Amino acid sequence: MTIAAQRGYAKGRAKRAEIIERATALFGEAGYRGASLREIASRCGISHPGLLHHFATKEALLIAVLEHRDEQDVAEFFTPPGRGVARLRRTVELAERNQRRRGIVELYTVLSAEATAADHPAHDYFVRRYRASRSSMREAYEQVREDGALRDGVDPDLAARELVAVMDGLQVQWLLDGCTSDMADLVRRHVQERLTVPL
Repeated sequence: MTIAAQRGYAKGRAKRAEIIERATALFGEAGYRGASLREIASRCGISHPGLLHHFATKEALLIAVLEHRDEQDVAEFFTPPGRGVARLRRTVELAERNQRRRGIVELYTVLSAEATAADHPAHDYFVRRYRASRSSMREAYEQVREDGALRDGVDPDLAARELVAVMDGLQVQWLLDGCTSDMADLVRRHVQERLTVPL
């Protein structure tokens, strides 16, 4: 690859990253259906055809936005995935980080609600994501049980479903109360009640 080609490739990656960042903000503000590719292109300082060069459809851009968020979270909090209590601790740390990312939390909350409709372009993504989240948390609670640190009577599958529901429900409340509540502390307390060791 020539130096000119490398520069062009790097420039294209930078523009793609900017498009994802601007789309994340607009999807968070207006929801998927309320956001337009033309508005995203305008915010990026490019033409509509220029945006389509990077993302052929609005659906492709939406999935890129969601996958980018997941990749960042996995890289920072779950690589390596951790085991048992350590994985649950990282989940609380993710809630702490989310308290500094209103735009991302808003995007996720708006889109996950919209995507309950079977015809929404992110429907399948969220179905897969919720299954994966519950599976990951169930595995963590099962490991906690194997390590003798799970309270008697706590079912790992139910605990996993509850934790995912608590985190998502707290995000909605946090947004509605002006981001003043401490989501991470409430998640920490919820998890701690199911353990026999300090989180």
